[in-house]
Amino acid sequence: MGEDGSVTSAPQRPEGPTPTPRLIATDLDGTLLRDDKSVSHRTVAALAAAEEAGIEVFFVTGRPARWMDVVSDHVHGHGLAICANGAAVVDLHAGREFVQVRALLRATALTVVETLRAAAPGTSFAVEMTTGINYEPLYPPFFQDPGAHVATAEKLLEEETDDASTPVLKLLAHHAELAPDEFLALARSAAGTYASITRSSPTALLEISGPGVSKASTLELCCAERGISPAEVVAFGDMPNDVEMLRWAGTSYAMGNAHPDVIAAASGRTVANNEDGVAVVIERILEERAAHRP
Repeated sequence: MGEDGSVTSAPQRPEGPTPTPRLIATDLDGTLLRDDKSVSHRTVAALAAAEEAGIEVFFVTGRPARWMDVVSDHVHGHGLAICANGAAVVDLHAGREFVQVRALLRATALTVVETLRAAAPGTSFAVEMTTGINYEPLYPPFFQDPGAHVATAEKLLEEETDDASTPVLKLLAHHAELAPDEFLALARSAAGTYASITRSSPTALLEISGPGVSKASTLELCCAERGISPAEVVAFGDMPNDVEMLRWAGTSYAMGNAHPDVIAAASGRTVANNEDGVAVVIERILEERAAHRP
């Protein structure tokens, strides 16, 4: 049993037969990656074995393209990853080249900023673009990105600036006092008609994308291009930004360390990220496939 009382010995099987998947879609932080941000040898081997068996693997993450070095060596075949919660499809084999961008309109981002400032005074913002991230003075960045501009969100989103033609991938909103889920519920209530709002951080940090943009909707586009149906997809996740993807996929697993909303959305559950929960399921899928092979 885990500290929260959850079973950690083996993944729970969804009801009914598990279809032979054509694609595995996995989140990174808190899911595929261990807490130290490493990819275990067991997981590397499982990913390679899946690809060798003809199952495509897509990394589907809230991370920007520039933070994908941790898994770039483990993308096979197509080389693609879905980044920024579905706002970008990136070719990791081609130096993190943007293949598709689903931008957040600057006017929409400004409306969200104005709405959240009124609904949750004290909110600070960052603007994630295809070229990097810029911050407000009070925004607490996790990483000090070289070359980041520091200004108000209104200034950063101005149409007349030098980078006005650069696509905005997502807006980030941070609050120092509100609880994470409380901030998410408040933001969705106040600004959810303008944009897609979710979170993946353990802190009160929200990620805001264009309307209809999510991990699920971009994964659906990528699968449609390959003629892959939801029933042929197995997905993994741990945080609210994974919920739509887990609901869309025919088979889905919440990690042993997952948020309660993720557990409710998934059709099954595996062990925690530090116990290689993704690899455990992939190994079982491949074992079942081998056992049913004529």
